[in-house]
Amino acid sequence: MATRRPVKAAKQAANPPTAKGNPDRLEITDPRFVDPVKRGAMLASSPLVRGAVASLKYSEVIFGADTDLTAYLAELRARADAVQRGRMKGLETMLVTQANTLDMMFNHLARKAAFSEYLNQMQAHLSLALKAQAQCRATVEAIAEIRNPRPVAFVKQANIANGPQQVNNGSAPPQSRAHAEESTKPTNELLTDDHGTTLDRGTEGQAGRGNPALETVGKRNGAAHRGG
Repeated sequence: MATRRPVKAAKQAANPPTAKGNPDRLEITDPRFVDPVKRGAMLASSPLVRGAVASLKYSEVIFGADTDLTAYLAELRARADAVQRGRMKGLETMLVTQANTLDMMFNHLARKAAFSEYLNQMQAHLSLALKAQAQCRATVEAIAEIRNPRPVAFVKQANIANGPQQVNNGSAPPQSRAHAEESTKPTNELLTDDHGTTLDRGTEGQAGRGNPALETVGKRNGAAHRGG
């Protein structure tokens, strides 16, 4: 035992304990942000810094107040860089964990609703349980969307109309009938049948031998005819 104590003391002298810094202090080594104005603007505009500061307050309940802000921010930056490179493993793990947590919340709240003595308590617990269930389903759908993205269809041109709609994807439009467009009949021309009779009832027929009912009638003396 006498020989071990000097060895331990020598190790402690060779490796003195480092001074523990403030975990809430963010260390910035980039020389571009020596100016306090630029540094403050960078911190306020960075989504990573904002997320790290907000997350630490929630992590204190579980992990305590000793989580270092600088180390936590570096870990968040590494995860964000991985997603930008197309590595979605971290996001999938997070979503699976969240779906499991939401499912646990649903079962816990549903169980509390089943043992509620009053109707208002049961309704409150069931409402929260169904909200947790809906969020769990949305999380599972997000995982499925990441694993199997939906196919995207690109439409070149769309003609929007009130009735049936038509989508032209580079194809030529259908040709209309030529005889329908090349009608030579004037709009105001009267229609006649094969015998030359006018089909428009609103017009007067021509008097002649072919139409004796419309021939000119001569003057008649009514008194003479009555007497005769």
